[in-house]
Amino acid sequence: MLNEKQQKELAQYLLEDIVSTVDTGANLAKHNWQQDSPLTEIREGDLYRCLEQRLVKVREQEIFLTAKEFDILFLLASNPKRVFTYELIMDFVWNEGYTYYSRKAITNHVSNLRKKLKIRPDDPSYIKNVTGIGYKFA
Repeated sequence: MLNEKQQKELAQYLLEDIVSTVDTGANLAKHNWQQDSPLTEIREGDLYRCLEQRLVKVREQEIFLTAKEFDILFLLASNPKRVFTYELIMDFVWNEGYTYYSRKAITNHVSNLRKKLKIRPDDPSYIKNVTGIGYKFA
């Protein structure tokens, strides 16, 4: 388990990584910009996400997410395979300190998010639980 200083360093590193990714996308877009094309579109298999429009689709079907559900999905999906602890998710999405109730809130939001993203029984589970630690985007 990470101590508080390590958690802050990891959070800072991840924020810098996300910001640099957005900056790179913006710089690339300057040269090849189209008015109707969002800069933050990401398609992975049947899952489509657009940060600008806060839009998520699975198999071309729009999925309506709450603000927190969208933020959790964006955080996890922007860093695939990286495990986020409950504490980090709380810090990034809620900007609050972690408590026992925070874990329950995160678990509930992730559970709802999984249900919404699984429109068919054969759809993959995009969010994986890392027992006792947190979640990752698979």
